[in-house]
Amino acid sequence: MIDTGGVWLMLVSALAATLVPLSSEAALVAAVSAGMNPTEALIWASLGNCAGVTVNYGLGRWGRAQIVERRLQGKWAQRTLQWMERHGWPTLLLSWLPFVGDPLTLVAGLSKIPFPLFALLAYGTRIVRYWALLFLVG
Repeated sequence: MIDTGGVWLMLVSALAATLVPLSSEAALVAAVSAGMNPTEALIWASLGNCAGVTVNYGLGRWGRAQIVERRLQGKWAQRTLQWMERHGWPTLLLSWLPFVGDPLTLVAGLSKIPFPLFALLAYGTRIVRYWALLFLVG
């Protein structure tokens, strides 16, 4: 039988990064608690989460205005937009935070932050967040 735990972890992590109210951190801890190798779990969760924030970036950069506006309608999303307008790309260093991180990746695309810079900061902070979480629980 094929082990699909990693694929499920990747899918949950991707969805969690696309403004769907899921916790990729809880999924990561659950996967490791269920016996998944922590390094393997880190890789699967990181792949999914990075894919999810890439979707957000793409929606912001190339998406239809109605879709972007609909996704930026909460208090946190509006604050995120203000932070990005005020501080620019360094705001992406906060993209790992709950509530503001996922909208921030959408706003990064909307603000036309260069993709390589976006990927370095958004992917890097999220992978470090997962590594730190595994270090703390493990």
